[in-house]
Amino acid sequence: MKKSIVVSTQPTKFSALAFKEDFEESIKKVADLGFDGAELAVRNPKDLKVDDVINIIKENNLEVPAIGTGQAYGEEGLSFSDPDETIRKMAVERINDQIVFASHFNAQVIIGLIRGIIKESVNKTEAEEWTIDCLRKCTEFAKEYNIGLTLEPVNRYEGNFINTLNEGIEFIKRVEVSNLGLLADTFHMNIEEVSIYDSIIQAKDYITHVHFADSNRWAPGCGHLDFAKIIQTLKKIGYQGYVSAEILPFPDPDSCARLTAETLDKIGC
Repeated sequence: MKKSIVVSTQPTKFSALAFKEDFEESIKKVADLGFDGAELAVRNPKDLKVDDVINIIKENNLEVPAIGTGQAYGEEGLSFSDPDETIRKMAVERINDQIVFASHFNAQVIIGLIRGIIKESVNKTEAEEWTIDCLRKCTEFAKEYNIGLTLEPVNRYEGNFINTLNEGIEFIKRVEVSNLGLLADTFHMNIEEVSIYDSIIQAKDYITHVHFADSNRWAPGCGHLDFAKIIQTLKKIGYQGYVSAEILPFPDPDSCARLTAETLDKIGC
């Protein structure tokens, strides 16, 4: 397994990011701490100087395992489950732009908060069908670039559908495409899963990316999760991808990133 940490390419109000200020400086810090990669959180790739981003990543000998897309929902309200067809179309267009951006790094594109929530006035089945339709459009587009998408279950306080890994698996089965995997996030799993370890084992054929954050969403080692056992479980299922820290910047960005690197090294990631 390889280790990475999430870095936003621009300032954002999303809180669970260790680095979200100066991008070039943040990437250098990530490299200096011994991470293998940097997961990039991107609101809109069209706002970026893509060649500059590519060069900064290359100069620091890092990989980009995944592209986070939730800022488009959190800051613009774009989502796959919105009753407004125009909003859904804009969400699909944004993810397609993310796919093109991801193709520069052979990175997965994360479908987490961008799927939105099912609003009170909306029929659940209908909202799920809208989401499935959007996912099919995006995964079909992604095939042109040989890019995979990864569906992230989020806890009930942030989303009201696809909360557990099993619900994620069942949703993936309904989408019926070959390039859609599952993202296992320990923070969300700590809230939703009966057993983090059993859920990982049951999802072994679907997991394509992993997020690490402790029970309090601080760096691994700052809460009560047993990350050594989680790593052992991931090794047990033969997972060889990235574990990526998506954490609050506490007590400060540098300290939480350093603690993450030290903890992951200590437990054999």
